[in-house]
Amino acid sequence: MIRLSNVSKSFDDGDHYAVKNISLNIQKGETLVLLGSSGCGKTTTLKMINRLIEPSGGCIEIDERDAATIDPIELKRSIGYVFQGIGLFPHLSVEENVSIVLRLMGKSKSEREASAQEWLEIVSLDPGLYAKRYPHELSGGQQQRVGVARALAANPDYLLMDEPFGALDAITRDALQQELLTIKNRVAKTIVFVTHDLFEALTLADQIAVMNDGIIEQVGHPDELMQSPATNFVYQLFEKPGRQLRLLHENNR
Repeated sequence: MIRLSNVSKSFDDGDHYAVKNISLNIQKGETLVLLGSSGCGKTTTLKMINRLIEPSGGCIEIDERDAATIDPIELKRSIGYVFQGIGLFPHLSVEENVSIVLRLMGKSKSEREASAQEWLEIVSLDPGLYAKRYPHELSGGQQQRVGVARALAANPDYLLMDEPFGALDAITRDALQQELLTIKNRVAKTIVFVTHDLFEALTLADQIAVMNDGIIEQVGHPDELMQSPATNFVYQLFEKPGRQLRLLHENNR
């Protein structure tokens, strides 16, 4: 479980807050989506979980351990992280990119190669075709698959994903969303996923935390947010897709 209790972040000694006293419980095995527009604090929240950004106040717990007491390097290696920009090393092969964390952990070459092949297969990249290629030889969707494999190579319990599909075309993005659902069912990871795309959130989430101006407006199952919005902001956000889904349901009767 990941628990955030009254977590805040200010970058100017308290004059302004990017995140203001937010609390979340992310249950083991679930996908929680942080949903909101640019600048609402969702990426800052994600980065505080693995201490890429240190909180200004509050407490973050990982499996009942205060994250502030965990060695930052140990913490980052124990939580997979997928960036929007992917961030593959251009001078390393696909196999080497996937296994880079294992290399830093001191794993043998044979262990690294075996793990890379396993995770490439899980993300639907044939190791025989792709393991020895370099990032510039891959499409954007293939590069993002490698990024996901790299984040999972050390078999972490948790996976943080910062708008990983935002720069991809709609068809590739939809395909990777479905693939992520398949991966989750296969390897049972707890995922925190950042997006500004409402329909992506509805596709992927077990729970959605709607963020606005550094606060959480509401947390709940997608159906709950559409049917029982707690604030006018949540109502306005979900009113159109809720109406579309109701019409679809009525037309299918």
